[in-house]
Amino acid sequence: MQLQRVLNRVYSEKRPRIEDLEFLLSLKTPDKRDALFDFADRVRETHMGRGILLRGIVEFSNHCRNTCRYCGLNRFQDGLERFRMTRDEVLACVRNIDEAGIKTVVLQSGEDPECDSGWLAELVFDIKEHFSGAVTLSVGEWTAEEYDLWRRAGADRYLLKIETTNPKLYRDLHPGMDHNFRLACLETLASLDYQTGSGSIVGIKGQSVRDLAKDILYFSESEFSMLGIGPFIPHSGTDMGRELPGGMDLALKMLAVARIVTKNTHLPATTALGSQSGSSAWKAALKAGANVIMPNFTPAPYRRGYDIYPGRDRVAESPKSCVAVVESMARSIRRTVDFCRGDSLKMNKRVFQADAGPFYFRKKSQGGDTIV
Repeated sequence: MQLQRVLNRVYSEKRPRIEDLEFLLSLKTPDKRDALFDFADRVRETHMGRGILLRGIVEFSNHCRNTCRYCGLNRFQDGLERFRMTRDEVLACVRNIDEAGIKTVVLQSGEDPECDSGWLAELVFDIKEHFSGAVTLSVGEWTAEEYDLWRRAGADRYLLKIETTNPKLYRDLHPGMDHNFRLACLETLASLDYQTGSGSIVGIKGQSVRDLAKDILYFSESEFSMLGIGPFIPHSGTDMGRELPGGMDLALKMLAVARIVTKNTHLPATTALGSQSGSSAWKAALKAGANVIMPNFTPAPYRRGYDIYPGRDRVAESPKSCVAVVESMARSIRRTVDFCRGDSLKMNKRVFQADAGPFYFRKKSQGGDTIV
């Protein structure tokens, strides 16, 4: 059977053939898609186990300097009520994450032009002083010096989605941004021993199946610790608001193929997937190779303002109820919720120094600077 031969070849080859990836991403009939998802699910069980990891998200600012044509946070969104959470507000969210038993905090924002790198470093340091879990940052493109500062303050991981490896499509979607700089940022993050994550938008106008296949090859070659893969969702307030959505089917195939190729990369059932069909989409993703879910701990008034795409209210349960939903979902598919940190499984390829190593952070104090 051709499909089984291709699945076995993609799984076993060090660098899969791009034609094989395109073949899998183009499967049409339900029985063949189910075969792909079942194979990916077995790969997930072999390399990741049955646990579903949880990451608690805090969206602390919706200011952004960029003009990405699909994003509801872009700086041209004049009608959006902007916010920046205070240090104490963020720390209160972290306490809620800790009380829920979750061992990873994800601090996420737009590329806030007024982001004070020192403020964020001190926030990370404070979290690490009082929280035993990992800290992931997802705040966009910055300088190597700023990435280094946050790493020395204690940040363990960094998520920076490439969105697409097609340079022309990237330029079309991100006016004024440099695709090569995006790639360079990811290389810098890896060189600083962040557990580095990336990812892509699936099904956006101008994207081909070959583009998606090339994304998967890039993800595999880069040995990313985590990949966020979700469908394009048009936002009515952007100039791509009338385009067709990417669709869950293609996003799930992309997720499944990424699992087969990368094997032990952490793959979340993304909020973008959930925004289309609620928690049922999360369940479908978990059965197609995903092993992470990221409950949102942003306070409700701010969560409404983090309007990157519509439909996010479909997965906007309270944090406690969201964890209960995931636990119930896990039981229904014979999985378990894993409340550990869930560090990178790529450590045999790169040594991460999550809480040790030659990193020092200078924190301000009333008596002057202190070397920590």
